[in-house]
Amino acid sequence: MIERFGSGGPYEALVGYSRTVRAGGFVFVSGCTATSADGVVLGPGDPRIQAREALDACERALALAGATLADVVRTRIYVVDITQWEVVGRAHAERFGDVRPATTMVGVSSLLDPRLLVEIDADAYLPR
Repeated sequence: MIERFGSGGPYEALVGYSRTVRAGGFVFVSGCTATSADGVVLGPGDPRIQAREALDACERALALAGATLADVVRTRIYVVDITQWEVVGRAHAERFGDVRPATTMVGVSSLLDPRLLVEIDADAYLPR
């Protein structure tokens, strides 16, 4: 069984994706950024704040499918300025503590909005 959940964001219909998809025991969260529900970029110029906001968005997206950060088994972090890896990594560690999912951090040339510095996606597992 596959369930799809939207957040109501403007890009979901435009691009044709779901914020969260649950397929059996797996939950997949699309890339989350520091963008408010009304499209305002939060923490412009601050990768730490943006990482925290993106992780908050991931947490809300997981909740749509009944998952929590404790269920996350993998994250992917996209950073516009890879020299900020440690600041972003610490924000990740603050939220995941002992969960310690597998993760990858990649430096990218840009994100959808030039004010965005960090994007994070997550995969979770909910045993049946």
